[in-house]
Amino acid sequence: MIPIQITVPTRYPAFVTWTLIAVNCLVFFVQLGLTPAELEAFLLRFALIPARYSLRDAYGSDITPSDFAPFITMMFLHGGWLHLIMNMWMLWLFGPAVEDRLGHGRYFLFYLGCGIAASLTQVASDPYSTIPAVGASGAIAGLLGCTMSLFPLSRVIIIVPILFLPLFFEVYAALFIGIWFLVQVLQGTVSLLAPSEGGVAWWAHIGGFVAGLLIGPMLRLPQQRYRTYQPDEGILGFDAWGRR
Repeated sequence: MIPIQITVPTRYPAFVTWTLIAVNCLVFFVQLGLTPAELEAFLLRFALIPARYSLRDAYGSDITPSDFAPFITMMFLHGGWLHLIMNMWMLWLFGPAVEDRLGHGRYFLFYLGCGIAASLTQVASDPYSTIPAVGASGAIAGLLGCTMSLFPLSRVIIIVPILFLPLFFEVYAALFIGIWFLVQVLQGTVSLLAPSEGGVAWWAHIGGFVAGLLIGPMLRLPQQRYRTYQPDEGILGFDAWGRR
């Protein structure tokens, strides 16, 4: 299933979402320009390495404020083109509606908060891992959680490719996101029972999603701070919350 559109209309430009996408792409291009040795040092400094906080003998006994920077910086790093494209596509799709309802400032803090929650969950789930964890997917999982809370009956348009024939379907956001979350929980449980070297940080996704699900609705702007919708705004056939 490849999501291509969400039916929730927005009233304000998604400046923060666009900026986050630009920053993620810029950092990725910086990574591409590094030599293997420079990239290793770069990831050691800015990626999230859980063992740094549990194996102090290996990484040094003194914890400084800079040691906690990776809880934020890791969400702007990516492991390859596909990793970057998938995350930025999901951010492009689900970010604007959440930003519209939370407001730019709250949305930015919310995004960072979900990313930090994802990082903390990843450290707690695999505290002795020495593999650098990178990616915006934990923060983006928070956007999915918030979408689940605010727009459960909105629709997500998805493509299901059958051989060379793309089929288009319209599904409830709650169903699409619910299936996505179930996959994360199942895969995360498997990762605990049968640990492997590397792979996807499933528990980071779960932590970010739960944070977004719980915190997002509390940050929604009061209705009186919105301007009213104009008759020609929105998506034909859907209301202000993406419902038919």
